[in-house]
Amino acid sequence: MNQSVTAAPAATMPVPQPFTLRLVIGLIGVLIASLCSGLNDRVTDIALADVRGALSISSDQGSWLIGAYQAAEVSAMMLAPWFAMTFSLRRFTLFVTMGFLVLAAVLPYSPNLPVFIAMRAVQGIFGGALPPLLMTAALRFMPPHLKLYGLSAYALTATFGPNMATSLAAIWTDYVGWEWVFWQVIPPCLLAFAMVAYGLPQDPLRLERFKQMDTVGMLTGPAGITLLVLALQQGERLDWFNSPLITLMFFGALGLLTLFLVNEWHHPLPLFKLQMLRRHNLAHGLITLFALMFLFLSGSVLPASYMEQAGGFRAVQVGPLALTIGVPQLLLAPLVAFVLTMRWIDSRWVLACGLGLVGFSCFLGTQITGVWSRENFYLIQIMQAFGQPMAVLPILMSATSVVQPQEGPFASAMFNTTRGLGSVMGGSLVAVFVSHREQFHSNILLNHAGSVSYLLSQPYAGDSTFLAPLNSTGAAISTEILAQFAKGVKRQALVLGISDTYMVIIGLALFLVLLVAVLPKRTYPPQSLVKRP
Repeated sequence: MNQSVTAAPAATMPVPQPFTLRLVIGLIGVLIASLCSGLNDRVTDIALADVRGALSISSDQGSWLIGAYQAAEVSAMMLAPWFAMTFSLRRFTLFVTMGFLVLAAVLPYSPNLPVFIAMRAVQGIFGGALPPLLMTAALRFMPPHLKLYGLSAYALTATFGPNMATSLAAIWTDYVGWEWVFWQVIPPCLLAFAMVAYGLPQDPLRLERFKQMDTVGMLTGPAGITLLVLALQQGERLDWFNSPLITLMFFGALGLLTLFLVNEWHHPLPLFKLQMLRRHNLAHGLITLFALMFLFLSGSVLPASYMEQAGGFRAVQVGPLALTIGVPQLLLAPLVAFVLTMRWIDSRWVLACGLGLVGFSCFLGTQITGVWSRENFYLIQIMQAFGQPMAVLPILMSATSVVQPQEGPFASAMFNTTRGLGSVMGGSLVAVFVSHREQFHSNILLNHAGSVSYLLSQPYAGDSTFLAPLNSTGAAISTEILAQFAKGVKRQALVLGISDTYMVIIGLALFLVLLVAVLPKRTYPPQSLVKRP
C-alpha cells in the first residue's frame, strides 16, 4: 500500500523548469493573488458593520456572510492542490483568480441576502484555493538555494496580509465607499492574472488522475470542515450546545472528519497523505502552525478590541497599530530567510526566539490598564513584527525539508487546511474567551461594589470626573452618572479580560517553546550539502 501511495503521483511529475525572470514574474503573480485572498476575508470581517448598514441586514444575518466565506475558504484549501496537479498549476490558478475577481465585481449588486451569501460562499471557494497554489508553486519552481525566499513569500500571507486589513477597511468605509470592500481585489487580481498567464509554464492536462480520484475524501473532508467552521463561527451567537443546530453541525463534522481520515489513510491517491505525519518535523510544523494562528491574534485582535471597545477608536485610528506589524514584513520576512540560509544557525533556535518575542510582547500586554492609548501598544507591535516571521519561517523550512518534490501537493493541502482552520478557530475561541472573562470580571467588580456599599456613595478622591453613582440614601444621583459608572465597570472588565487572554497566549507560547526542544530534528538549509541527521 505504501509503495502505491508514493509511486502514483511520482510517475507523472512535471518536468523541472529553469528558473528565469519570466518564471519569477509568474510566481509574483501567484503571490499577489494569494495576498488578495487573505485581504478579502479580513477586510470584509472588519468592515462588516458598514456592509450590514449598506445592505440593511441584521447582525445575525451578517454573521452568515463571514461564516459562509470562511467555511468555503478552508474547504477549498483541501482540494486546490489536487485540482492544480490535474488541470495544471497555471490553468487552475488563472481559473480561480478570474472567478475570484469576477465575483468581487458583482457582489455589491446582489439582488437579495440569500444570493449575496451564496455568492460569498462561491468566492470563498476561489479565494481559499489561492494560498495552497502559492505554496505548491514555491515548492515546485524555486531552486534549492532560493527555496527559503519562496517560503518567505508564502509566510507573508500569514503576517503581512492580515495586518494590512484594518487600514484598508478604514480607507474604503470612511473615505471611498463600502463597495470597495469587495472591489479592492480587482486591480491587483487583474495584474496577477496577467503575470501568471505570462510567467508560469503550461503543463499538460492529467485527466487520468480522475481514475484514482479520492471521491470519498472530496465529499467527507470539505463537508466536515464546512460544518465545523460554521459551528465555531455561529456557536457563541446560538449558545453552543444549547442550540440543536450547533449540536448537529458539530457532531456531523466529527463523524464526517473521522470517515475522511480513515479513508485518507487507505486511499492510493489521497488529498492528505497521513503517513507523512510519521516524520517528526512535519508533524511539529502542523501543530505549531495551527497554534501560531492563536498567538498572532495577540498582535491584531487584542489591541484592536481594546482600542475600539474601551477607547472608542474607529478602524482608521487603529490601523497604524496593525501597520506596525504588516509593513516591516516586506523586509523582515526575506531577512529571516537569509539568516536561515546560514548553515551554522539552527532554525529551532530562531523559532524559539520568535516564540519568545511574541510571548514577551504578550507579557507587556498583561500590564494593560484603562488609561492606555495607541502609543502604549507600539513596543508590543514592534516585538510582534520581529517575532512573527521568526516563528513562521523556521516551521516552513523544517517541515518542507522532509517533503519530497512529488509530495508537495499533499504538504500544501495539509499545511493550508491546518492554517485556515487554526485561523478560524483562533478568532472564534479568543473572542469567546475575552467575552466570558469580561463577564466574569464584571460580576466580580459589581459584587464587590455591592458588598461594600459605601464605595458607591463616596466621591472618589474628590475627582468630579468619577462621581459616585449613589447618594447617601442609596438612590441614584442621576441616570447620566449611573450610566457613566456602568461604562467604567464595563471598561475595566474588558481590560481585565484582555489581560487574561494575554496570559493564556503566553502559556501557549511557552508550550510551543518546550515542543521545539522535544519534537523536531535539526534542519539544514535546502542548498546545504551537509547530510541531514
